[in-house]
Amino acid sequence: MELENFFLLRKHYSWWIYCSDVALFKRLKVRFLIQLLGFALMLLGVYFLGRNIIFTTNVSPYFWRGIAADLSILCLVLGVVWLLIMPIGARHFGWMFLIAGIVFVFASSRAILNPTSLWQFFVAFAAMSSGYKMLATGRAPF
Repeated sequence: MELENFFLLRKHYSWWIYCSDVALFKRLKVRFLIQLLGFALMLLGVYFLGRNIIFTTNVSPYFWRGIAADLSILCLVLGVVWLLIMPIGARHFGWMFLIAGIVFVFASSRAILNPTSLWQFFVAFAAMSSGYKMLATGRAPF
């Protein structure tokens, strides 16, 4: 009698483990989809704001104007590589390279900012902030 109860309990317990594994898999799948949707919303917000910014290069007879463009590419590449390869304690140099690269981009080119309506800004900011929240937490912010 005790042996039969043990097998019944074992059978019931293994079914519970199977059900909990399936539920966990479904939750992880839904969380991944929410994070993917959050990333897409962030890209959509950046697109809405970024389509009104145009970068043009200035043609200059002076030779040092091209140096800033070369330095911007070099600093941006070094910054990204430094952030990806170096340990956490040394990553502040990567951020400094990225900031210098951004400064050199503005020094070597001209940014034309087209007007943005309040509605466009609201939609872009809402998409970016809710997308970041979904990407960071894996839950819907509403």
